[in-house]
Amino acid sequence: MTVQGNILVAGTLLVAPFIGSFIGTLVEDLPRGRLLARRRSRCDACATPLGPADLVPLASFLLRRGRCAHCGAAIPRKLLLIELAVLLLAVVIAVLDPAGPLVPLDFAFAATLLALALIDLDCLRLPDALTLPLLLAGLAATALRQPEALGAHAAGAALGYLGFTGLRLLWRRLRGIDALGAGDAKLLAAGAAWLPPAALPWAVVIAGLAGLAGLAGFAVWSVLRAEAGSVGLMQQRLPFGPALAFGLLMMRLAT
Repeated sequence: MTVQGNILVAGTLLVAPFIGSFIGTLVEDLPRGRLLARRRSRCDACATPLGPADLVPLASFLLRRGRCAHCGAAIPRKLLLIELAVLLLAVVIAVLDPAGPLVPLDFAFAATLLALALIDLDCLRLPDALTLPLLLAGLAATALRQPEALGAHAAGAALGYLGFTGLRLLWRRLRGIDALGAGDAKLLAAGAAWLPPAALPWAVVIAGLAGLAGLAGFAVWSVLRAEAGSVGLMQQRLPFGPALAFGLLMMRLAT
């Protein structure tokens, strides 16, 4: 690995937990319109502003034993898990690209997909505030690295969006429900900006298989929880964004 590659990999691994901390805030605040309103990080329980020692990813949680230093309230473990997941993503990407030049790009793509998947799981939304910048960033990255492929990537993004939108409208006409959301179509278009056109169908296939696996898992969980009065499978809306994000990431890392 070159010196430049070492710097890129080391820098990505260093900032990964901080990106994970930001994603934790993003997942909580962006869908609820609170992101721009939050001027400073505060404890959700006592509203005390957090100092630098409280904001070091991973280390602050472990040193504080998962509790606020001011009021003793438990810090949601979800934040720690997100920081760990983002760091793991950075490690995996660094291992798969030992030369290093694509590590920051792949990491940015993966971290954004993770944020989108978590938001979709939480509130069944894929915000334009993330999907549209991801689309533009993918086209910009292609223009800088492979300008001759920009047209193909742009065409793939348009076809992906139109294909998913057409499928969503057809299913609504036939069954009266939305099998896909508008955000799913935008996420596919964003993924197409990052992937070679030939990889896009495989990403959709992987997403479909992952979605079926998730549906089967939810069906089993629903049966096990039936006595507790859980909502039936047919009445439950399930997000497709996490499965689609998984398929796009797998093909990005494989190509």
